[in-house]
Amino acid sequence: MSPGILGKKIGMTQVFRPDGQVVPVTVLKAGPCVVMQRKTPASDGYDAIQVGLVEFIKPQRINKPLTGHLRKAGAESAKFLSEFKLRSGDNDFKPGDRILADEFKPADKVDVIGVSKGRGFAGFVKRHHFRGGDASHGSMFHRAPGSIGASSFPSRVFPGMRGAGQMGTDQVTVRNLEVVQVDPDDNVIMIKGAVPGPNGAYVMVRRAKR
Repeated sequence: MSPGILGKKIGMTQVFRPDGQVVPVTVLKAGPCVVMQRKTPASDGYDAIQVGLVEFIKPQRINKPLTGHLRKAGAESAKFLSEFKLRSGDNDFKPGDRILADEFKPADKVDVIGVSKGRGFAGFVKRHHFRGGDASHGSMFHRAPGSIGASSFPSRVFPGMRGAGQMGTDQVTVRNLEVVQVDPDDNVIMIKGAVPGPNGAYVMVRRAKR
């Protein structure tokens, strides 16, 4: 059993269950993946595999260290690399082994890890859901943060104070999503609900931990 697979978000659609229920799903192009490296407690201090998503890359865009890394695994190209920790019940993988979409079955539970969409510079209300002030005429306090620190003491703003700033582009894990359909011929997995990131973003699909 594979601990997970790498993929690319294609988009969202909906499918019908046999009982006629409509289910919103995210379509992922999952795999083919190849095991690039085997991490062991003796050599690395933990038990894991490094997996690469096989995609075409122009040879001139692959540097020498990555070329040697790919050659050891017998892979031609891999655009997205990530690691999965091995748990009891997982297969004992070795470099060069392939991981395909058929490792997953409908009704399996998975965690999806990705980078959320970037929202740019956002204010207090949008970024941290501050309530803001009254919207009435003359209040002059609508979308301001309120007090962020005392004036006389300590006369400064404490680190970590929530404020306006860059929103999005954070690593997000969505847990316990259901695999609805698997198409091994096209390396496609349909997962119930939404997953982080825009269309075309790379994601990790691992078996649910909880």
